[in-house]
Amino acid sequence: MSSRKIVKVGDPVLRQQAKPVTVINKKIKRLLDDMAETMYQARGVGLAAPQVGVSKRIIVVDVGEGLWELINPEIIFREGEEVDLEGCLSIPGVTGEVMRASRVRVRGLNRNGQQQVITAEGFGARAFQHEIDHLDGILFIDKALRIIKQE
Repeated sequence: MSSRKIVKVGDPVLRQQAKPVTVINKKIKRLLDDMAETMYQARGVGLAAPQVGVSKRIIVVDVGEGLWELINPEIIFREGEEVDLEGCLSIPGVTGEVMRASRVRVRGLNRNGQQQVITAEGFGARAFQHEIDHLDGILFIDKALRIIKQE
């Protein structure tokens, strides 16, 4: 495992539609390991592969309930709405108020190719939506109702 460089807003990879993973091999598993290490080292709660310069549909999320690794994740159910603050490791010094579903169900593959279905609420739901947006080239600043630049 090794920490990777987090790309910042302005890098074209953050605006691309990430490509689906067709084969889960050692390279993909190493990417998952590196992404988790990078996220923890940066004190983040989620990271998408495009944020480390890799245009693949892979995310890692840990909001304090343990690490979730998802390959080709998709939101299959959303419910409710809530506005809360978000930040992003690729957009340092900026937060924004973003409307998100308050509850989601996400489906994707784990590192062994087994399908996982995760139901998340509140902060966890927000983290999954934020990371999956990255896979479609969408940043939280695109959805923010209000942007707050930190001093």
